[in-house]
Amino acid sequence: MTHNPFAPLVGQQQAVELLTQAVKQNRVAPAYLFAGADGVGRSLAARCFVELLFSSFVEMQQLPSLQQRLRQGNHPDLLWVQPTYQYQGQRLTAAQAAEKNVKRKAPPLIRLEQIREISEFLGRPPLEAPRNVVVLEEAQTMAEPAANALLKTLEEPGKATIILIVPSPESVLPTLVSRCQRIPFHRLDTTSLTQVLTQTGHQEILQHPAVLSLASGSPGSAIASYAQLQAIPPELLQDLTTAPKSQRHALELAKQIDKDLDTEAQLWLVDYLQQSYWKKQYQPRVVSQLEKARKYLLVYAQPRLVWECTLLSVHQQFNPNN
Repeated sequence: MTHNPFAPLVGQQQAVELLTQAVKQNRVAPAYLFAGADGVGRSLAARCFVELLFSSFVEMQQLPSLQQRLRQGNHPDLLWVQPTYQYQGQRLTAAQAAEKNVKRKAPPLIRLEQIREISEFLGRPPLEAPRNVVVLEEAQTMAEPAANALLKTLEEPGKATIILIVPSPESVLPTLVSRCQRIPFHRLDTTSLTQVLTQTGHQEILQHPAVLSLASGSPGSAIASYAQLQAIPPELLQDLTTAPKSQRHALELAKQIDKDLDTEAQLWLVDYLQQSYWKKQYQPRVVSQLEKARKYLLVYAQPRLVWECTLLSVHQQFNPNN
């Protein structure tokens, strides 16, 4: 039976066809741009593609070992790069920062020193596979110096393939885009979304229409959104999906949000409430007010003050004479 590395990837037939044909025709590009929304399979596709590239050099009985090494990220010819935080002289990925309970005041970045490490990695010939492969997750987080340094590497990648994972081609420098073959990734239809959530053991999410609506065809977003939903006290969520009963009630809710929820959960809550007020009560002004709250939270304004102003405004919207 022919092994299909792309079997776990659902709903991205165009991407699978483009990448499979590139290998079959021996026309693998030196650089690819995997562009699409978060959570629709871009990273999984990158792993599947690397497996397809590398599996031609191993016997069938060695395939499970190769798959395990790729999952663990310890193959000598694969470099997987993620945005990082700087903390006490260390670079930490988002997962590592969460494990260490590091307070994050700014989003993670792909840094210039990481691009230099890529250049060093590509400076040697592959040890086991037909080529070296570098994958950059969230490549849009590169600052301009890092992007310019990567540009030089893309001009002379050597015996290698570099994959940039981004939300859209517009999110990175045009000069980078021009040196990459674009592989589009699309949001999944309802059938494919249901299949992924069922296969990954997240069937319970299918019982939450609000979460599915927020996900907009992204299984990864649905899973992350459901986790956020579970982390918010049900009583608080119920109180917030209707207008505060009084100004005092608005201030009490703001205090509880500030006490119980971190910034990431608060940003998710903004999305959830926007959808709730739009679908249930069609309140564009409330949706607009919540959008302002998001902008303030993203620039690290005092969360309690942001929510006080927002919820007081919502109360005023529903009680103009109070």
